[in-house]
Amino acid sequence: MSLQIQYLLFAFAAGAAMGSFANVLIHRLPAGRSIVSPGSRCPACDKAIRWYDNVPIVSYLLLRGRCRSCGGTISPRYPVVELITGLLFAGVLWRMGLQAGTAIIALFLWALVVVTFIDLDHRIIPDVISLPGIVVGLAFSLLPGSPRPLDSLLGAAIGAGFLFFVLVAYEKIMGDEGMGMGDVKLMAMIGAFLGWQALPVTILVSSLTGTLVGICYAVVKGEPVRKFPVPFGPFLALGAVVHIFFGLEMILWYLEKLS
Repeated sequence: MSLQIQYLLFAFAAGAAMGSFANVLIHRLPAGRSIVSPGSRCPACDKAIRWYDNVPIVSYLLLRGRCRSCGGTISPRYPVVELITGLLFAGVLWRMGLQAGTAIIALFLWALVVVTFIDLDHRIIPDVISLPGIVVGLAFSLLPGSPRPLDSLLGAAIGAGFLFFVLVAYEKIMGDEGMGMGDVKLMAMIGAFLGWQALPVTILVSSLTGTLVGICYAVVKGEPVRKFPVPFGPFLALGAVVHIFFGLEMILWYLEKLS
């Protein structure tokens, strides 16, 4: 097995483990519960889950998605979150290689996974993630492999400002709330970590996918698109992920078409 593959497998395992912790945050943060104690417990019988039944992805498959103690069903979302986080960690290592910025972006992607599933479940983006995330993103801009401090600062300010303008304009024109301030803060975090250069792809992808899903919802439910109940945070996260993995190619392709 080549050294590169070993690194990728290690990154996947580390990501899956972080995904397991992400599940804790997704479940407990909206409820205001401690993320430290108690340890992992079965959602059906509330009994503590043994360490060997808490191995990311593997334990779920071996137990066939059931609790060893009571036989209750455990949501498949738990291994899905672990799988997604593992793939993102391995993907960013493959994309960026071994450098300081790789760990920074991996941490950022992990935060996006947490935000996405909390927003899908509760339609909120916790300030405890987005606000410290802005500060951390700005601080990391001082390290090699990150956007320059000015790029990071402009990314946070322009990203938040643009989305805030859209939020206010939508409410004025439609007389209804489209996005929330949580989306504005998330956009600031994205800009802080990735710099202003990430904003075009992030905004384009999130807008297109959000609109497409909204139209599909309207067709299926027979309701106006503006009644679309799914929050915008996951689409912003998707846009940021697309920029990280394909942003440069998309920009070069677009510039080539213009020339």
